[in-house]
Amino acid sequence: MPTYVTLYRYTDQGIKNIKEAPRRVEAARQRIEQAGGRLLSYYWLQGAYDFVATAEFSDDESATAFNLAIAAAGNVRSETMRAYGPDDLNRIIAKLP
Repeated sequence: MPTYVTLYRYTDQGIKNIKEAPRRVEAARQRIEQAGGRLLSYYWLQGAYDFVATAEFSDDESATAFNLAIAAAGNVRSETMRAYGPDDLNRIIAKLP
């Protein structure tokens, strides 16, 4: 399954309700699993972003739908990137002319 890395920043609402963050992560894990995906890891950060998560989804549309649902809750803004592992990179390189 494709892997996605998402960087998150709290909104004013999200930081105001920071004590709910662990519960929100568990709710997100359940949503990911309901969508057929898997939460691989998450870490709270120091710096420009507040936390990062890696997850697997069956396709880009499922990953995007999940991220839109999370954004609609109003607690975070995010930036998601498709991640490629070593096997993926080898297949990509094999397609080069």
